Amino acid sequence: MNEIQRSKKILKILNKIYPKTPIPLKHKNLFTLLVSVALSAQTTDVNVNKVTKKIYPKHNKPEHFIKLGRKKIEKLIKSTGFFKRKAKSLYLLSKQLVEKHNGKVPNNFEDLEKLHGVGHKTASVVMSQGFGFPAC
Repeated sequence: MNEIQRSKKILKILNKIYPKTPIPLKHKNLFTLLVSVALSAQTTDVNVNKVTKKIYPKHNKPEHFIKLGRKKIEKLIKSTGFFKRKAKSLYLLSKQLVEKHNGKVPNNFEDLEKLHGVGHKTASVVMSQGFGFPAC
């Protein structure tokens, strides 16, 4: 058995032992994944899911968050902690997505990390969970 065959066999075994892990943050699309990851700072995934369960049925696009405005976003996400900073980031990154990316979440680290409030950790989660790129 050569190295490639051995590698494939090991990968097959690992995939059986460790199946694809579900994403703990509930979301409807790439934008809501980005929002959920941003909200998850300093709180639990359970709390984020509880908060977003009330938001995402009506507000699941950057245009919706722009229309809401910062003050309404603050009220909706208050229980996540640091809600003023998070609301400002969500509002401004929504504007950036609409103005610079046609309302779409970019699929590269450079553009993601240019969004307001998005650091490397958030970008890594979105790239991995949303686009299937290896996390780094």
